[in-house]
Amino acid sequence: MKALISAFGIFLAAGAVCTSGQAQNYPWCADYAKGGDTNCAFVTYEQCMATLGGLGGFCNRNTQYHAPASPHSNPQYR
Repeated sequence: MKALISAFGIFLAAGAVCTSGQAQNYPWCADYAKGGDTNCAFVTYEQCMATLGGLGGFCNRNTQYHAPASPHSNPQYR
């Protein structure tokens, strides 16, 4: 019984410490010519194009990107 209570306590502690992961969300995507893969991990158009150099493909805006809220958009700062 003590082992069960200890295991449950460890499980609760681990759950409290762990945080959920979030996918990276960046404004530019590289669409590779071969294989049709897409990589939306670029902050700038130039980064995207540099990655595609020699591989073929094109860069376009990530339609799923939502810019983080500006700290100045919060009314408490006004």
